[in-house]
Amino acid sequence: MSVFTIVDTGKLIGREVEGLNFVERSALAGKWIALEIYTPKTIPLKRIVAVGDSVADCARQLNARGPDPARFEFSRVNPLF
Repeated sequence: MSVFTIVDTGKLIGREVEGLNFVERSALAGKWIALEIYTPKTIPLKRIVAVGDSVADCARQLNARGPDPARFEFSRVNPLF
């Protein structure tokens, strides 16, 4: 078992991508994350709001919690190397 498989990606919700350590960032490689879209009115923190295997998966998670997925940008996390 790889050390990267022991990271619970759900516990990365609310964290900043830039603040993730190597193991956490590697566990997200290939996954999609949702970040609130920046606007001058919202000025959101760039924190992870959803993690999934697809954009649709992230959108389902957002809908389940209430936020409108249209207010979020979705990015695929690339491996560090």
